Amino acid sequence: MRLGINIDHIATVRQARKGLAPDPVEAARICELAGASSIVCHLREDRRHIQDEDVRRLRGAVTTSFNLEMSIAPSVVDVALAVRPDQVTLVPERRQELTTEGGLDVVRLHRRLTPLIRVFHAGGIRVSLFIDPTIAQVEAAQAVGARIIELHTGAYANAAGEPGRRRELEGLRRAAVQGRCLGLSVAAGHGLDYQNVQPIAAIPQVEELNIGYSIVTQALLIGLDRAVCDMIRAVGIRRPPAGGAGRWKKPHAVRAA
Repeated sequence: MRLGINIDHIATVRQARKGLAPDPVEAARICELAGASSIVCHLREDRRHIQDEDVRRLRGAVTTSFNLEMSIAPSVVDVALAVRPDQVTLVPERRQELTTEGGLDVVRLHRRLTPLIRVFHAGGIRVSLFIDPTIAQVEAAQAVGARIIELHTGAYANAAGEPGRRRELEGLRRAAVQGRCLGLSVAAGHGLDYQNVQPIAAIPQVEELNIGYSIVTQALLIGLDRAVCDMIRAVGIRRPPAGGAGRWKKPHAVRAA
């Protein structure tokens, strides 16, 4: 099991004052040293938190794996192709939403996604599709050429009552099994916290969890390194992956505002 840490909301706090602190790149450093397997950020079209310069500096500093969440808007695609993260995760995006509200409709968007995925693969960039946990979307993801899927766990996280949560969990299990049967790597994320993560981490086909908001909010109270370590224990990773500590690359200097 791998744990990716989404650092968007470090930038949310910074953007409240439009200043330089807290620095998402410094937060990424702490997360890696605490045992994170990858660093995730979402470059939104409206640039509400992560900025283009953050993406550039993260690409130069992250020593594990850099996963850029993004829509398929051409202006964002251009940034990704210029920066060349290790991985892009394609997500739906609406300007009005507070956070990503559902999975990418790969069935509907297959004509746009197929050539775009080829472009990213040709550039040596892995492509993950953030999808709802349905068999149709999993099969469509494989058909358009993706090699990774991230199952949207929001319905599970928001389910009211134990029967509803069990029902959503079973849907996630079925989608994960189908993804693995089709040769896809399977990740999961959205709305996961310290109380609900363990059943998702226990799905054998899920190789990676991507979590951000709950860790950042916990870190405001207890510190970022401890918050990451606590989530690693909650997920059930017995020891941090090798290679984070001691190999952090010095980030590019923050440009003056």
